[in-house]
Amino acid sequence: MATANKNLSVYKKETIPNAKKLRFGMVVSEWNSEITEGLFNGSKEALLDCGALPEKIVRWNVPGSFELIFGCKKMANEMQVDAIIAIGSVIRGETMHFDFVCSAAAQGIKDLNLQLSVPVIFCVLTDDTMQQARARSGGKHGNKGVEAAIAAIKMATLGNS
Repeated sequence: MATANKNLSVYKKETIPNAKKLRFGMVVSEWNSEITEGLFNGSKEALLDCGALPEKIVRWNVPGSFELIFGCKKMANEMQVDAIIAIGSVIRGETMHFDFVCSAAAQGIKDLNLQLSVPVIFCVLTDDTMQQARARSGGKHGNKGVEAAIAAIKMATLGNS
């Protein structure tokens, strides 16, 4: 693996648009909360670091990653947000449930990006083990929540000079 020991969450703040005027929604899965809380915290810290105001960050919880799709759609329809970050964690078990949930979450969030006028950022870890999930939610590989926050800022300002 090319990124086995690389922290992918490092960004150059001066290259990121200022997020002060933007409003962000975060829909967070309660399943695997140790991981999703790490992703949420990394994402929120990155948004704040890039100028977002705490009162312009809205969080909704949903039971699991499968429910992220409806939560994001409902948020987009009911809240004035510039971008939504869908945060979840699915860890492989002994059944095919992993495959179904991962596929549904990815396809559903893709579909929302085609249907909605607000970008929905995919921040769902799909790992084989809890150790891999920990490494990507604030561990040795950084925090995918940070990466999702930077993507949200960039997508919310897409086309703005």
